[in-house]
Amino acid sequence: MVIAIDFDGTIVEHCYPEIGKEIPFAIDTLKMLQRDRHKLIMWTVREGELLNEALEWCKERGLEFYAVNKDYPEEKVGTEGFSRKLKVDLFIDDRNLGGLPDWGIIYRMIKEKLTYEDIYSEKAELPVERKKRWWF
Repeated sequence: MVIAIDFDGTIVEHCYPEIGKEIPFAIDTLKMLQRDRHKLIMWTVREGELLNEALEWCKERGLEFYAVNKDYPEEKVGTEGFSRKLKVDLFIDDRNLGGLPDWGIIYRMIKEKLTYEDIYSEKAELPVERKKRWWF
């Protein structure tokens, strides 16, 4: 899949224009998705130096993106067919309806092709003792 990922509030805590602390397991999960052969696009309002800082922060942690704020690396603003709306299979953003799930849940949903309904109906069916230690 091609997956667009927001930066502030999704990979790191919201501290814009500063870079917040990493949200637990965000970088590791994104690297696992890359190993699973998904293409990752950073999708952020950051631009200029603030964007470069975010990209460098990710690169220092071993995460590089297929593209940034565009569908593919060679895409140019203003060319025929260019649209600010990305054509991806999935968006991961803290502004989702319901908020940002735990990164372990996000990975499992993608890896196992599960929906929110699948995840939460499964969780409701678990014995109480297993719910306490559920997921990663």
